[in-house]
Amino acid sequence: MRLVLFDLDGTFADTAPDLSSALNQTLELNGHSPLSLEQIRPYVSHGGMAMIRAGFGIEPSHPEFDNYRQQFLDFYRQNIALNTVLFPGMEQLLERLEKLGIDWGIVTNKPAWLTDPLMQWLDPRRRAASIVSGDTTEERKPHPRPILYACEQAGVDPSASLYIGDAERDIQAGRAAGATTLAAVFGYIGQHDHPEQWGADGAIEHPLQILEWLVPR
Repeated sequence: MRLVLFDLDGTFADTAPDLSSALNQTLELNGHSPLSLEQIRPYVSHGGMAMIRAGFGIEPSHPEFDNYRQQFLDFYRQNIALNTVLFPGMEQLLERLEKLGIDWGIVTNKPAWLTDPLMQWLDPRRRAASIVSGDTTEERKPHPRPILYACEQAGVDPSASLYIGDAERDIQAGRAAGATTLAAVFGYIGQHDHPEQWGADGAIEHPLQILEWLVPR
């Protein structure tokens, strides 16, 4: 393995506290009761639309859906890294990767206008070899193009890359790109998610377990 790629929300960083806060601010602004972090957490990896659906109990066809979503994104952008941190063990993993001479990067469906300021906070030394956002390429996950683009940026063949994510679309994208895939079950897994059925090459319960996959199996 020459390149390790991570999904951002729920895999690389625990963004749920700040996203939860933004959703609750939106709910309260519109006369709704806030939800607990435990109620919101399973929806975080599925994006803003899924969070609005869950919070307000409405579909995108609702006349106020886009307005609520924009309010939510505005609140989130204002406090994008207030309580967001790397998952436990992630910093040690990155240091180990650097010692091994293995590059790492991010492939997320989050738009660049949110990804870039968050990564500036999480990766102040700009160590990532590639950061691919949801609008970097024409296609988004589960399409393989974002992962293929990250590999191109890092100068690594996809077959020598490892992609880790906490949503089924992450595994679908990684497999289609020809990468080895791992399901991050420490991430935002909901009760209706079944990582064992996603077809990943393996599953990890802690970031440091990724090290076990960096040698030929």
